[in-house]
Amino acid sequence: LKDKLEDCLKIVLEALKDQEQMVRGAASFALGQFAEHLQPEILSHYASVLPCILNALEDPSDEVKEKSYYALAAFCEDMGEDILPYLDPLICRLVMSLQNSPRNLQETCMSAIGSVAAAAEQAFTPYAEKVLEMMKGFMVLTSDEDLCARARATEVVGIVAMAVGRARVEAILPAFIEAAISGFGLDYSELREYTHGFFSNVAEILGDSFTQYLPHVLPLVFSSCNLDDGSAVDIDDADSVENGFGGVSSDDDDNDEPRIRNISVRTGVSGGVTEDFNQTQWVFPRRSEAPGSHFFETLSDSTKINVGCLICNFTVLSLLADILTAARAIPPTHADVLEKQKDILDTVLNIYIKTMTEDDDKEVVAQACMNVADIVKDCGLAAIEPYILRLAEATLVLLRQESSCQQVESDGEDDGDIDHDEVLMDAVSDLLPAFAKVMGSYFDPIFAKLFDPLMKFAKSPHPPQDKTMVVATLAEVAQEMGAPISAYVDKIMPLVLKELASSDATNRRNAAFCVGEICKNGGAAALKYYGDILRSLHNLFSNSESDDAVRDNAAGAIARMIMVQPQSIPLNQVLPVFIKALPLKEDHEESMPVYSCICSLLLSSHPQILPLVPDVIHVFAQVVVSPHESDEVKTNIGKAVSHLISVYGQQMQPILSALPPAHASALAAFASRR
Repeated sequence: LKDKLEDCLKIVLEALKDQEQMVRGAASFALGQFAEHLQPEILSHYASVLPCILNALEDPSDEVKEKSYYALAAFCEDMGEDILPYLDPLICRLVMSLQNSPRNLQETCMSAIGSVAAAAEQAFTPYAEKVLEMMKGFMVLTSDEDLCARARATEVVGIVAMAVGRARVEAILPAFIEAAISGFGLDYSELREYTHGFFSNVAEILGDSFTQYLPHVLPLVFSSCNLDDGSAVDIDDADSVENGFGGVSSDDDDNDEPRIRNISVRTGVSGGVTEDFNQTQWVFPRRSEAPGSHFFETLSDSTKINVGCLICNFTVLSLLADILTAARAIPPTHADVLEKQKDILDTVLNIYIKTMTEDDDKEVVAQACMNVADIVKDCGLAAIEPYILRLAEATLVLLRQESSCQQVESDGEDDGDIDHDEVLMDAVSDLLPAFAKVMGSYFDPIFAKLFDPLMKFAKSPHPPQDKTMVVATLAEVAQEMGAPISAYVDKIMPLVLKELASSDATNRRNAAFCVGEICKNGGAAALKYYGDILRSLHNLFSNSESDDAVRDNAAGAIARMIMVQPQSIPLNQVLPVFIKALPLKEDHEESMPVYSCICSLLLSSHPQILPLVPDVIHVFAQVVVSPHESDEVKTNIGKAVSHLISVYGQQMQPILSALPPAHASALAAFASRR
C-alpha cells in the first residue's frame, strides 16, 4: 500500500466530499489508519491531507467529526516541526470544539490536542496554560459516562507537560497528580491505563523529584498486575483533590448522547491496554538510581503477585521486567536484599515461562520472549542458570510451533499463511543469541536440540523473512558460542551461500555477517568452503551491489577470514578489492574487525599489503575524521600509521603530504599518541 499511497490518497480525499455520511466517515477513518500504519511515507503528504481533515471537522455528522478527530490525532502525532505553520489555527479550532461539543467528540478532540502537543513540543507553550486549565474540569468527573473523558484529559496533561518541559509545569503538577491518584480508585480500566501513562511522563519530567510520590504511585502500579478490566483499586475517598481542583464541579455536562465506538489513537482499538500504559515500567529503573529502604520494601511487595491470577499483557510483562531491573539496582546494604532480589527474579521468570507456553496471544508471548532475552543478558549466567533448561524447553516448544498461542487461528487469516508468525518468531529466535551470550561454548548441548527446529524456518513454505531470521540467529549464535559452531558448518553453509545471492538486501547483509562469524569460529570445518565464500562475497563488492550495509558486512566477513586463515586467502587478489570498498559507510559495527585486520597486516609488514599503503592511508585518514567511528578504532589506526612512519619514514612523507590538511592533521594526532 505504501507503494501506491498517492493513488489511494486521491481516492480517500475525494471520498471525504461524498454525499453519503457513511462514505465520509469511512474516508476519515481510513486517513487515521494511513497515518498510523503508513509511516513515514504518509507524512510527506501533509500539505494535501491536513486541510482536508480540518474541513471534515466541520461535517454536519457527529460520527464523521469523531472519526475526523481520530484522523487528525493520528496524523499530527508524528509531524514534528512540520505542524508549526498549522499550530495556531489547529489549537483554536480544537479548543473551541472542546468547549462546545458533546462528550464523545470531546474525547477524540482531546486526543487530537495531545497529538498536536506531542508534535509541537516547546512551540506548544503559549497554549499550555489554557489547555491544562480546561483539563482540570475533566479530571474531577466521576459519573460512569464521563470517565473516558477523564482518562483522555489525564493523558493530555501528561503529554502537554512533556511537550513544554519541567520549568513550565512543575509548580502546578501536584494538583494534577492528586487528581490522577484519586481517579485511579474509580472502577474504569481505561482511566487506570491512561493514569499510568500520565505517571510515566511525570516521572520523566521530574526525575529524582518524583521519589516523593513513589509511596502513593508504586502500590497503584503493582495493583494493576492483579486486576482485570473490570477491577478497581480501593483508594480512600477521604483523600480530597486540592491545589486548584476543589471548586470545579463534576456535573458541568449532562450530555447523554449515545456513544459512538471510540478509537484510541495510540492503539487503534477501543479500550484495552494502551501504548501509554506500556511506558509505565519506565518509572522503575530511573527511580532505582538512589532508592531508599521504603522504596525497596514497596518494590519487594511485587513478589506477592498471584501468578495464577495474573492478567498477562504487554504492560504487565514489561512492568515485571523493570520491577526486576529496579530491584537489581538496589545495593545489597541489608542482609536480606539479595534474597529478595532472588525472589523477584524467581517470580518474574516463572511468569514469563508460563506465558511463553500457555498464553494464547502471540504478541503477548513475543513480548515475554523479548523480556526474557533482556533479562538473560542483564542478569548473567550465575543468576539465570537455575532457569536455563526450562527457558530452553519453552523456546523449543515455540520453535516447534506447539505452544498455546500457535494453536489459535487468528481471525481473518487464510490457511497456510504463516506471515503472521513473523513478529513472534523474531522474538523467539532472539532468545538463542541471548542464551549463547551468557553461556558461551556451554550453550552447545542446548543449541543441538534447538538447531533443527530453527532450520525448518528456512525451508518452504516459510516466507523470505523467516530465512532472514534464521541466518541472523545463526550468525549471532556463532559469534557468541564460538568453536562449537564448527559441528554445524556443513548444515549451515549451503543456506548461507544461497542467501549471499538473495534478491533481498537484508538477507545478503545477514548472510555476509553469518559467513564471517562461521569462518572465524568454525575452524577447519569452514576451510573447504573458502573458495565458494570468496566467489560469493566478490559479487557483493561489485558495482551491481547498491546497498552500502551489504558491502560493509562483506568487508567484515573478508576481515574475519583473513584474521583466522590468512594463508588460505589469495591476498594479492582479495586485498585490492577489499580496500577499495572502504571506508565503511553504514554498518560501523564492522569497523573493529575490518580496520583491526588491516592494522594487523601493516604491523606485521605483510608483503601483500605494502603496495597498497597509499590507498590504506587514504582510507585511514577518512576514518579518523569520521564522527561515526570509535576512539578505539582510531587509536589502533594511529598505532599502525606510527609503525609505518617509523619503518618507512621517507617513503611515507609523499603519501601523507598528499592528504587534505585536515585529514593529515587528524591522522598525525592519532599517530603521535603513546
